[in-house]
Amino acid sequence: MHRAFVVPLLVLIAAPMGPATNLFAQERVETANGIVEGITVNGVQAFLGIPFAQPPVGDLRWRPPQPADSWDGVRQTTKFGPRAMQNPVFGDMVFRSDGTSEDCLYLNLWTPTTSPDEPLPVLVYLYGGGFVAGDGSEPRYDGASMANRGIVSLTVNYRLNVFGFMAHPELTAEDPKGASGNYGLLDQQAALAWVKENITAFGGDPNRVTIAGESAGSISVSAHMVSLLSKGLFAGAIGESGSLLGTLAPRSLADSEAAGVEFAASLGAESLAELRAMPAEEILAATSQSPFRFGLTLDGYFFNQEPAAVLAAGEQSRVPLLAGWNSLEAGPGMVLRGAEPTVENYETAVRSVYADKADGLLEVYGVDHDADVTQAATDLAGDMFIGYGTWKWIDLHARTTDQPVYRYYYTRPRPATRDGNTPTASGAAHAAEIEYAMGNLATNEVYAWSEDDYTVSETMQSYFANFINTGDPNGEGLPVWPAVEPSGPVQYMRIDVESGVETERHRERYLLLDRTSN
Repeated sequence: MHRAFVVPLLVLIAAPMGPATNLFAQERVETANGIVEGITVNGVQAFLGIPFAQPPVGDLRWRPPQPADSWDGVRQTTKFGPRAMQNPVFGDMVFRSDGTSEDCLYLNLWTPTTSPDEPLPVLVYLYGGGFVAGDGSEPRYDGASMANRGIVSLTVNYRLNVFGFMAHPELTAEDPKGASGNYGLLDQQAALAWVKENITAFGGDPNRVTIAGESAGSISVSAHMVSLLSKGLFAGAIGESGSLLGTLAPRSLADSEAAGVEFAASLGAESLAELRAMPAEEILAATSQSPFRFGLTLDGYFFNQEPAAVLAAGEQSRVPLLAGWNSLEAGPGMVLRGAEPTVENYETAVRSVYADKADGLLEVYGVDHDADVTQAATDLAGDMFIGYGTWKWIDLHARTTDQPVYRYYYTRPRPATRDGNTPTASGAAHAAEIEYAMGNLATNEVYAWSEDDYTVSETMQSYFANFINTGDPNGEGLPVWPAVEPSGPVQYMRIDVESGVETERHRERYLLLDRTSN
């Protein structure tokens, strides 16, 4: 079941704490819009619910984000702002935000209380959720653990679903740039611009900002890398499972506009004005049966050309990249569709699901024995869903820039749940690495974390923290992680209890998918 509730502020820091009266001290920072007052917990200052744009309501619904209004006096930023309008799509999301609202453009910031000798590196984390769900208040993204490593960490809210990504001919016509859709990406870009302007006041270095995200967040990171609007706003990128070259790739403006027209007609709205006058809840309810109908758009503004063409020409932001994917991004059922895992059923399923691509797929994902079918179906499903698109992003960036690229393959399964109802997973499922990478295992009480899990988390978070700090994940006490050498056999870091470098063994899979992706 989807869980949405406000977690007490004490959960902000996973370390053991004594009575609240001994922990909290108010802190004030002056931003470009006014003074904010946060809260200090165990050596980390938290500023929650800072507005980075005006509320996108009323006439601002389906418009690019507008600069935040300034305020007089001191603004309390001690609790998370509302999350973006969304349906309960994913059962693993836990929220600490105060309900849903169109008024959702807030960011959260964690910074060490110690005064550094020089400005600190900055991490801006973009949540996942298929562009239809998610929130910066989720405990798995909490920035306190990274702040304890000397990194100013932020999570950023952005509009979702129909509010964040609907295009429409009337929206295109009214826009000075002749574009519509991609409002969620423009929200993210506005937050990055806010960071550029304000992060120095929080101890951060505006020239050492790394953007990161998982799933739709990772796709967002790849989008900012190819967008001219985001150039100069970040110096490094981390992508966990996904890019806009695979799942949730952008559609043409004409196709997105047609989807918007169809949606408006389903609501009985004959004009954009009527759509803007409708209650947000009514509009959101109309998406519940088809939550993924709105996505990224080749709008000619945020995306001025095809993303793959930008990467192939080396015209993307030339920054270090750390990216990879997990061993169980999708299960075998995505291919087998309930059939028994036999060679015959597998081949029949591949031909049914992938039609004219089946012969080629069975050449590289084919098996001779029933015992191998489950793994083959898992590999095919995972590559189709996430692996290929992430590989393509890594491969192109390594080939067309002189910036270092570090690829990982994450294989640590989640342990059994504490209640004993779910056993240890057979592989690292989609999104399984987030708490490990961000140092937030203790914020998730669903799973029975072991000492090995904390070992994996220490390794992965250290790699990430090093990369955020220097653009290189390597550091003392860690297995050496070589950068991708596109001219030779590609090496990547397999992250698990015993992490180590491996050489790419399945390039033929990705090359095949590359040839057949269009």
